[in-house]
Amino acid sequence: MSTTKHPIVLILIMLGILINSSVSSSAQDNKLAYSIPEGGNIYVNANTGNNANSGILTSPLKTLNETAKRINSAKGKGPISVFISKGIYALEETADFNPVDWEFSKENRLTIRAEVLPDDSNWNPGDMPVILSTMPFSVEKNDSNKITGGQNFGIMIQESHVTIQGLRILGEPVHENPYPGILIRNYPIIWEGKNLEDLRVTQCLFIGNKYVMANHLGVLANGSGLEVDHCLFYGVKDAVVMWNSPAAKSSFHHNLIVDSYGGIVWTWSATDDFKFYNNVVSNANVLWMLDKEEKLSYSIDNSVIVGYNSLVNKGGGAHGFGEKANQSKITINKNVTLRKDGRLEIVEDLTSKRFLHIKPGTLGADLRAGLFTK
Repeated sequence: MSTTKHPIVLILIMLGILINSSVSSSAQDNKLAYSIPEGGNIYVNANTGNNANSGILTSPLKTLNETAKRINSAKGKGPISVFISKGIYALEETADFNPVDWEFSKENRLTIRAEVLPDDSNWNPGDMPVILSTMPFSVEKNDSNKITGGQNFGIMIQESHVTIQGLRILGEPVHENPYPGILIRNYPIIWEGKNLEDLRVTQCLFIGNKYVMANHLGVLANGSGLEVDHCLFYGVKDAVVMWNSPAAKSSFHHNLIVDSYGGIVWTWSATDDFKFYNNVVSNANVLWMLDKEEKLSYSIDNSVIVGYNSLVNKGGGAHGFGEKANQSKITINKNVTLRKDGRLEIVEDLTSKRFLHIKPGTLGADLRAGLFTK
């Protein structure tokens, strides 16, 4: 038989080469589309986005989970900013930001922020992206193999030099205590890893309800250089827990905390340079949780605290709030208003730009605690 190829066979071979070339080119284009957009800006829109998009302004992603995966797979250095449009973002799994091959610095940060921020002239509370967890809970057991509860994480940050800004953060619609000794809990933001530094959480609204939308703990932090400022914690069990690694150079300031039914600040790992100032508290269970040994002393500066059950406790954990601590471990400076009973006046008008803030002209309003920095 002749080995000379028939013209039709040659045509088919050429078509195959062209098709393979086209597929290869398409795959390459797809690879480029999934890289970090030029300039480092990634846009996310729950309403118009698609997780097959490139992530640029005109082609946004849909979910925070996909955004995290894109960033985690990137290689390089420089700032990356994630702009989140208003909408509802239900996390069916943890949005885990762990970019091991991307280099950030204090100046060139990873920023996860709302597209419109509270200080923008056209902002209103309805513009805040809503983040809530809808994922399953892990099962926890004690030494006797009995179930004691479960937990999950909303946004996990495993990186230094990160800012989270302008988000409305809910917990999860879960019954926290279904049976005696069992506690189910959601942690909306967790900062977890070794030798982490420099996390700022600012202008975020943490909101919950212990019976309907349990928001167990706003920020669970394991690192140094934590700054939580200009946030609003409304109906949240605990606001901030600093644990495990030494939380040096950390601060909690210009925050408004209303109707907390847990402990507001847990300084288990905070060093004695921790700063607490310009905060306003109304109706709290426990203001401050010290480590069990009461190793260090702290101070409260230029704040208003009205209505609380206990000023300072020690020890405690997920299942409880420890026991009364030595109150002298917390210095109350002269510019602090401290009242055991009562509550402050809160704006409840949903149409007001100052919704859930201290009513203007009333006690605490002049400290600029809340979502606005200007």
